[in-house]
Amino acid sequence: MDEEKDLAQRKKEAAERAKQLARERLAARQADEQAKSAAETGSLKTPPNSNGSQLETTKGEATEPASADDLALAKKRAAEEARARAAELRRQREAAASGAATEGDLEAAKRKAAEEARARAAELRRQREAAASGAATEGDLEAAKRKAAEEARARAAELRRQREAAESGAEDDLELAKKKAAAAAKARAAALAKQKAAEASGDDDELAKQKAAAAAKAKAAAAAKARAAALAKQQGGAGDEGAKQKAAAAARAKAEETDGGTGRYAAPSPNDPLLEKYVRIIHEHLGSDVLEDAYINRLAKDVPTLVVKKEAYYKVAELLKGHEQLRFDYLSELHGTDFQTHMEVYVHLYSYPNRQPVALKVKIERDNPEVDSLVPLWPGANWPECEAYDLLGIRFRGHPNLIRIFLGEQWVGHPLRKDYEPYDAEV
Repeated sequence: MDEEKDLAQRKKEAAERAKQLARERLAARQADEQAKSAAETGSLKTPPNSNGSQLETTKGEATEPASADDLALAKKRAAEEARARAAELRRQREAAASGAATEGDLEAAKRKAAEEARARAAELRRQREAAASGAATEGDLEAAKRKAAEEARARAAELRRQREAAESGAEDDLELAKKKAAAAAKARAAALAKQKAAEASGDDDELAKQKAAAAAKAKAAAAAKARAAALAKQQGGAGDEGAKQKAAAAARAKAEETDGGTGRYAAPSPNDPLLEKYVRIIHEHLGSDVLEDAYINRLAKDVPTLVVKKEAYYKVAELLKGHEQLRFDYLSELHGTDFQTHMEVYVHLYSYPNRQPVALKVKIERDNPEVDSLVPLWPGANWPECEAYDLLGIRFRGHPNLIRIFLGEQWVGHPLRKDYEPYDAEV
């Protein structure tokens, strides 16, 4: 309401100023007409004073004819009054610009803007006509040539930069491939030396294990070498800069993906805060030496993965279930894997209260695969642990009834081991 009153007051003041300005203009016009009539008749009446009234002559005195000095004095006074009115008008316009503009001032501003727009349109029309008639000056042509030369130099510099980036990326990829090939060669040499030592000792079982490991490493090295060759061929066969850039980008993307097939990526994951929370809580309650590794497994839907030491396996699982900030109340998966050098038990847990997942891994010896049972914490681990025992021979301490559920107690060996050989050749 106060704003409406202020607006009405400003409108009223603007109207009063407009009326005052009109009265002053009318008085000025009347004074000009009187001065003109006095000059024509040869006599000058007394000019009006500041209140707009005429100065009266003394009664009985006759008016004398106006001389040249009187005319000059009258013009001077008229000029001063005109300047005073112009100053007042300027002040009113400045006040109108601060929020109290009269309708006449707005109309004048509109007329001025329209005149400027017409002037700009005329100038633009003139320039177009000059361009259409081919009246370009020599300076304009020279400026156009300079601009074209600068653009050409900029394009050449950008092309040179792209080529250098592609070459440096290709060199990095080739260097990475060389390093991988060298590492594979060292691994093969170490495996061969180990095999020779096993042959000298006469340990046939160890020799078989080493042969299997060497074969797997050889396959991995061959695959890495094939990938490096394909990359080099792609880079060498690209005939233009675009193909080279695509090849370099693909190589960099591959290098940024997984690290040795573990599912670890260099780019951040939305589950990084969850992994940091799990690790922090475990360090606070069990110490910093119970975990071997912790990472985000991108190959398994960004699941935070904890690799725990064998002796702390049960304690970490118990903390994951019982801690108030974790509360992993559901065991959704448990299985074992034979990696030839060791065995591994993988457990996937889920917290329904927090709607958060976690994976727990533990590495155990291949010759004596034994680890604590999780059945006391999650009864659902009963059958998965029996399955791992049946197919891989992993024993779970504290299991209530660890039996073979697929093959039977009379079956010889465990079929999912990498060195498994059937007892009956016909089976």
